[in-house]
Amino acid sequence: MAEQSLPLAAHSRLYTHDVDEARTRVGNDLGDHGLRPVNSEIRFDARLNGMTFDGVGLYSLGYGTEVLITPQPLDSYLLVEIPLTGVAEVSHGRERIVSTPELASVLSLTRPMSMRWAPGHESLIVRFDRAALEAHLGKLMGRTPRRPLTFSLGMDLTRPPARSWLSVVELLRREAETGGAMLEQPVALRQLEGLLMTQLLLAQPSNYSEELSGGQPRVAPTAVERAVDVIEARAAEPLTVEEIAEAVGVGARALQEGFRRQLETTPMSYLREVRLERVRAELSVHDPGATTVTDVAYRWGFVHLGRFALAYRRRFGESPSETLRR
Repeated sequence: MAEQSLPLAAHSRLYTHDVDEARTRVGNDLGDHGLRPVNSEIRFDARLNGMTFDGVGLYSLGYGTEVLITPQPLDSYLLVEIPLTGVAEVSHGRERIVSTPELASVLSLTRPMSMRWAPGHESLIVRFDRAALEAHLGKLMGRTPRRPLTFSLGMDLTRPPARSWLSVVELLRREAETGGAMLEQPVALRQLEGLLMTQLLLAQPSNYSEELSGGQPRVAPTAVERAVDVIEARAAEPLTVEEIAEAVGVGARALQEGFRRQLETTPMSYLREVRLERVRAELSVHDPGATTVTDVAYRWGFVHLGRFALAYRRRFGESPSETLRR
């Protein structure tokens, strides 16, 4: 395996030829498992790179030779293993797939399983904290999940919903590899993690798919009014649609439908408009020598200054700096 072939090379966590060390160190990040090289005459060459965030971790892993892996049941994580090169035979209960760069494996880790990684197989692995993912699921449904969340094993990465999820993974990977500013902004990172969870829950079949895809109960107009009040009062906070819905006691998807029906917008679009108005109000009264557009934009939750400036010009017909100077 080439020394820098794996993604996230700047975030190396392990490089070893020792099987026991690899089993222990990889297990610390991805869960206890058995690990056995198939051919002891071929050099074992384990590499693990990775970063952890709040409820999500992103890793790349390769062993340089064919290996048998037997993960143990685990109630703290779920893993999505995305092959970058090579193939892997994966068995989880009655489900069996051959995972390729076009077919990821979603490991619910609710029962014993086995994997056989072919020589040269390398993977990008997304680790989800189970408690965080199930809490996010509850916010989408508007109730606490009563059963452990389990997914179908194979994720077809050629399908549009899975491609959308994968594009969010690639965004996180690029930010991690380039030291992107997004990872330094708690608001943006929380939103990115929430989007990763939402897209996974909607894209991959699970034991909650029917409930997530079914018709959402209509929320009362008063619930939308309360949500508007929450947005107006907490516009400077790092709000997500799930947090707004939780604050008014409804499911996130039901609240989105209520906003579309009653206000012809979405909760996050409404929040963006409120924030733009607050930014304009501040820029209109501040001395250009005492503040900057960047300071005011960050204070109101805008972390992508280019997108903010474009949205501001579309909304008010002038740039933020023009408002400040005037």
